[in-house]
This record gives sequence, structure tokens and C-alpha cells, in this order.
Amino acid sequence: MGADLIPLSKISRLRMRELGIDEARVLELAGVSPALYRSARPRFSTRQFFGLWQAIGEVGGDPATGLRMGEHNAIEHAEAILLVALYSADFHEAMAKIARYKRLVCPEEITLEYVDRMAIAHYRWTAAENHAPATLTDAMFASALGLVRRGTGNSAITPRRVEFTRRRPADALAAMYADYFGCNVFFGADRDLLVWDAATMREPFLTHNEDLLDLLLPGLEAALHDYAKAASLAEQVAAILGRSMRGERPSVEAVAKQLHMSSRTLQRRLADEGTSYQQQLDLVRQQTARRLLVSTELEAGEIAFFLGFEEINSFTRAFHHWEGTTPSRWRETAKVS
Repeated sequence: MGADLIPLSKISRLRMRELGIDEARVLELAGVSPALYRSARPRFSTRQFFGLWQAIGEVGGDPATGLRMGEHNAIEHAEAILLVALYSADFHEAMAKIARYKRLVCPEEITLEYVDRMAIAHYRWTAAENHAPATLTDAMFASALGLVRRGTGNSAITPRRVEFTRRRPADALAAMYADYFGCNVFFGADRDLLVWDAATMREPFLTHNEDLLDLLLPGLEAALHDYAKAASLAEQVAAILGRSMRGERPSVEAVAKQLHMSSRTLQRRLADEGTSYQQQLDLVRQQTARRLLVSTELEAGEIAFFLGFEEINSFTRAFHHWEGTTPSRWRETAKVS
């Protein structure tokens, strides 16, 4: 599929009906054509997709709408990616499969990092300037929690902590999230994270089925192969840079290594596509800076560090070149609009 064309899953549409959410009103608020929505294989841009999920939250009228949307029990309507996750041997394998095949259906990237007996799952939308709507993030996190509980048969499993980029809500709503996930929930983070105990990732799945995996995986692998051939090198570089924005400037050598080529070959092939490593780095930094300024309370200096700038003045000059104004003034304008 294209890098910015996303289906609204059959399960999501089913859950809207089960929850009594008025689909016509959702489409109206999101500005999405009913003809497109009801077509045989509807696909939406990231902007449209986010608009749909924002509208789902508004029409649902309940702060827990996103969480309820992520609780899907009708497995017969599940897409292949969720099925291969459920049929995996354990939670680690399930998350690895979701991360591997997610790109086939949407420009969402899931990375899993092990640090100090913790497994940190980071969710990021690669084609978005802003963070995903709270309703959508809630649904993804609730789905992950439901997956591990369903797979293991253990309804008592909880994350170690949850981190949301959104601003802290009222105390009652913050308490609702803590109660739902059964752990500490933090707001105003720079990334949307689900943090698990590393031991949880090795919990065996009672739903493990090697025979059904053998039926489903070849088709997904073939689709992934076709996707990789279709994706431009610039898109692949941007994706690697996006997930590397953690306080350091990823070198061209490091990126080339991940793509299994020399840095010289990488630079030459990017030039053939009419771009360069520095242009891709600037683009990702600009998009990430805009997202953090809109969706977090991080100071300009903290954002500069996150993007790998050695000093705030360098970030300020770069941002002025991108947007024609300073980060603080751009944030004020963005909040007003």
C-alpha cells in the first residue's frame, strides 16, 4: 500500500456499531465522504484517518471511548496481522510480528527496546506532523493489553507504566487511565510508550498455533517484499532517522549500516532520488520539532537536545530557516490556530 493510505479496520467499524457511535456523525465531523467510507476498500490519508479517530472520540462522548474501541473480542473479524500475533509463541514474538507487518496497512512504526529488565514499546506515526489523537492511541494501547491477556489467558497482566504525549487531564480522568491499565500513567511525555516487564514478554501464549502461522506468514512476507521494493530509499532513511531521534544525531554511516550498504552508496542513491542525507535529516527534524512543540510542554532547549543539536542556538537558527520564525513564536501561533 502507499505510505500514506490507511484502511479503517473491519474491527474498528464493528466496534463503533457495538458502542452505538453514530457513523454518519463521525464522517460529518471528520469531513470524510460517505461514498469513500462505504467503498469496497476505503483508504484514508493520515490527516483523514486522524480526523476520523478524533471524531470517534467526540461522537462517542465518553473519555473511555478509545479504550473501548481497542477492546475487540470478535476475532473472526480480525485482520491477518492480529491473527499472526495471537498465534505467536509469546508476547515478544507477537509484538515483533505486529511491528514487522504493521507497515503493510499504515505508516505507524512500533519499536521494542529492552532496557534494565523493561521492554519499551514506542508507537510513532511516520507520516504525521502531530501526535495521534488520544482516542486512537488509547485504542492501540488497549488492544496491546487485550492481546497479551487473551494470548496468555491471564487477565491480571498489566504494563509496568504507560506514557502519553498528551497534556495531563483532570485528576479523575488521569485516575481512570491508571485504574484501566493497572499501573502508573504519565502525561506530557515526548513519546507514546507502553512499558512492560521484560518477563511479561516471554509469557507463553495459549493461543499459539504453528500450523495457522504457516498458512498466514507466507502471504504477509510476500506483501512485505513487494512493499520494500516499492518504498523509496528516501522514505526508508526518513523512517530510520525518525526512530533514532533520542538525543543524538544519527550518522550517515549508522543509517547506511542499517540499510546494508556503504555510506557512499547511500549518498549516491539518495542523489539519484533528488535528495540527500542532510535533507532527509532536516525534514525529519523539522517534522519532529513541529510535533513536539504542538503536543508537549517541552522547552526549546529540551527539544533541541532530543533532535540531536549540540546547542539551542543551532536549533533556533535551523527552525527559523524551516518555518521563518522562532520555536516559541511558532508554538504560540499553532496553539491559537
